[in-house]
Amino acid sequence: MNCRVFYHDKCFDGACSASLFTRFHRECIGTALSFDYHGLVHRAGALYDESWFATEGENAIVDFKYSPSPRVSWWFDHHLSAFLLPEDEANFYRGQTNPDGTPGPLARRQFFDPNYTSCASWIAHIASTKFGMDISPLAELIHWADIVDGAKYESAQAAVEMAAPAMKLTMVIESAQESALVQRIIPLLTAMPLQQVLDQPFVQELLGPLMERHWAGLELIRQRAQCEGGVITFDITDQPTEGYNKFIPYYLHPEGTYNVGLSKSSFRTKVSVGTNPWTPKPASELVNLAAICERYGGGGHARVGAISFPVEKEEEAREAAAEIVAELRGRG
Repeated sequence: MNCRVFYHDKCFDGACSASLFTRFHRECIGTALSFDYHGLVHRAGALYDESWFATEGENAIVDFKYSPSPRVSWWFDHHLSAFLLPEDEANFYRGQTNPDGTPGPLARRQFFDPNYTSCASWIAHIASTKFGMDISPLAELIHWADIVDGAKYESAQAAVEMAAPAMKLTMVIESAQESALVQRIIPLLTAMPLQQVLDQPFVQELLGPLMERHWAGLELIRQRAQCEGGVITFDITDQPTEGYNKFIPYYLHPEGTYNVGLSKSSFRTKVSVGTNPWTPKPASELVNLAAICERYGGGGHARVGAISFPVEKEEEAREAAAEIVAELRGRG
């Protein structure tokens, strides 16, 4: 039997989650002889095509929104905006608990908890507590998935200057032009230390040019970014990019509380909304950014979110960004 794993593409936690799920399935379930991977990205419109799900074997989704498809066997997520529609959420909970209160048919196959920093750590918790998996060999991977996805870097300098192997791997994964690259990395993440993954020749050959592009991106955002009313803003839609280091705005403007950035890639125009991880403001005073992004069809976490628009809808994205900036200014 084959298991098809759908994961959040161009995302370090998404790749770690796919790798950790694969190892969990091999060690604790053991029904799949092979695994293949299908990257998912947030975009305008439908997120899933039913034809993507294999009709034989199993389908798993990790670190991405819920699908009510009966073909989906496994689902792990930790995002506040995990459900696209209220009926999707209702469908999930119906599978968790039977009318008589006993565990439902999907209680040991589909798992959701928005309190976990990374999806990889959530999968590790379930694998350990419910299936008895020894996750101690994966401590480095879980540690860095939490740091990267939870923006728990010790400083903006650490996040932008990227000395750690996990940071460089994050850049390689987020900048991947094709899903095939990330799918080549996924099996390695739970099989070897992160430095050894980074040392693979196919990764190293990408790293030099990416570091050059990283520093060029920093300079571009330095030229465009400004901070007013506690909100950092910038627009680089005229310089299409497949990604940039999301901590650059706080590196350049540490006084900012929030960041609203406009960018464009080959498949979308994106509004990125974030909270400065090093802000001195107490959590009780910070805005839930996932709730704001959901109004525009986006989502994310309480401290970071995004909205995807079709490439040609640049003006709609710009209007949404302006509205969000106006809402956040004065609260920063």
